[in-house]
Amino acid sequence: MTLTLDEKFAYMATGQPYNDLDPRLEDLRDQATQKTDALNREPSMAQKAQLFQALVQHAGVDPIINPNFRCEFGRNISVGDHFYANYDCVILDGAPVTIGNRVLFGPKVGLYTSNHLFAASERPTGGCIAKPITVGDNCWLAANVSVTPGVTIGANTIIGAGSVVTHDIPENVIAAGNPCQVLRPITDADRTGFDPTSSQWP
Repeated sequence: MTLTLDEKFAYMATGQPYNDLDPRLEDLRDQATQKTDALNREPSMAQKAQLFQALVQHAGVDPIINPNFRCEFGRNISVGDHFYANYDCVILDGAPVTIGNRVLFGPKVGLYTSNHLFAASERPTGGCIAKPITVGDNCWLAANVSVTPGVTIGANTIIGAGSVVTHDIPENVIAAGNPCQVLRPITDADRTGFDPTSSQWP
């Protein structure tokens, strides 16, 4: 049975094994590489935003994407308003990646929905699985954070630098480590009173 591409991606999102060496997927990866090459070369921030919005399934207003951004397909990525990806962001979107509003990614953040199968005999034949990743509104993922398949990170949460996120993290917390664990909640004590319109701040 030959599935259409839409059916193939819908099946991939179920977490069932699929053939990662499907020539249609390889063609889409090549297209994504060409598109991200153009995105990374573009000097105009306005043009970069347009190229990013054309690459992904959905992007809200004012995305800022620093080079070198890479993704596997693009078609499975949805981001909200004011998304910021610092240098060398990688998103492997074999399954849907959903990113909320005002999310900040530090340098070298990676979101990886896909995983090779564990049996050594099945890997050379293209056996993979993919599970969706969700990052809530107002999250900050610091430098070198890796997010593994199937993870949801709750709104307002901070993930510390170098963390490997292997399971869901709730909202409104600071979490870090390998594997990533909740350190503490974010509270009113974390407020500094910062107001960029005030003469108090340079």
